[in-house]
Amino acid sequence: MKALVVSDTHGDHNILETILAQFETTVDAFFYCGDSELTADDPIWQKMYAVRGNMDFDAGFPMARVEKVKGITVYETHGHRLGVSMGTARLEERAHAVNADCAFYGHTHTLEAHMADGMLVLNPGSISQPRSYQQYGGTCAVVTINATTADVVFYDHQLTPIPKLHQTFQR
Repeated sequence: MKALVVSDTHGDHNILETILAQFETTVDAFFYCGDSELTADDPIWQKMYAVRGNMDFDAGFPMARVEKVKGITVYETHGHRLGVSMGTARLEERAHAVNADCAFYGHTHTLEAHMADGMLVLNPGSISQPRSYQQYGGTCAVVTINATTADVVFYDHQLTPIPKLHQTFQR
């Protein structure tokens, strides 16, 4: 599976449209990890798996979701209710409970990726209001995962790959 993961746009609808236009033909799925500040019926969500963040007041968004894409199970949430600002243990527990291959989350505006017992845990950072790697103007990630590896390419706000942040993990 190849997926684009983005989070925390905080009202920046244009960047979501730009991301869709650039990656629509090259990824299998789009995951949005919350805090869009858009309504749940916005047409953009017809092409993205989205969850509700702490700044999303439309109850039409789910708090978490589990999706299976090309045989890969993804657990997705914003993370604020799981205390991700203090660590990812609770997130990992929830994702492992559904046998997820990936756990995607947002909230912290800080990019990070690691493996937890064969599962990729990923925060793409914020594409619009980053708190880490601010020199890139924001980040999102493209994840390519199969039975043996998980590859993560982070992109800057201009949707240019950031080679020094590229990571490949063995599963």
